[in-house]
Amino acid sequence: MSVSIGKKVPAFSAAATSDKTLALKDFKGKKLVLYFYPKDSTPGCTTEGQDFRDHYKQFLKTNCDVLGVSQDSLKRHENFKAKQEFPFELLSDEDGALCELFDVIKLKKMYGKEFLGIERSTFLIDENGKLAQEWRKVKVPGHVAEVLAAVKAL
Repeated sequence: MSVSIGKKVPAFSAAATSDKTLALKDFKGKKLVLYFYPKDSTPGCTTEGQDFRDHYKQFLKTNCDVLGVSQDSLKRHENFKAKQEFPFELLSDEDGALCELFDVIKLKKMYGKEFLGIERSTFLIDENGKLAQEWRKVKVPGHVAEVLAAVKAL
C-alpha cells in the first residue's frame, strides 16, 4: 500500500528528534511537508535541510509544518539537527516503514555500484490528511521555494 494524490494518507507514526514520537494525526488541521532525503550530513541533504530551515517561518505562516525523514538513527538525526540548527523535527525510519508507504526506496547507482536507497522526494499533505502534491527525484536548488509556493496555493 502506498500513497496517491487526492487520497487520505494512511496513519503513521515514527520516532523523532527531541525525544518525540510524531504521528500524522498530530498535524490534523495543519498542512504538512514531509521531505525524504538519503543521508544526514551529506552535501545535498545538508543544503536541502538548510533551505527548509531558512524558509521555515514562511511555512509556519501558512499553517504548515515541515518534517525531514531518512533512515538514519535518532542519534545521527540529533547531531545533524543541532549542527544545522533545524527548527523542525527529523523522523528516523530505520525499519523503512515510512519509506515503503511513500514508495521512496529506489535502486540507485554511485561509483558504479548499485544499492537501494532513498530517492529524494517531498510530499505535501493537506489539512484533511490527503496527499495534495508530490515531488520525486528532487533536485535541491530551488526546490524549497517551489514547495512553499505550492503550500501557499493550497
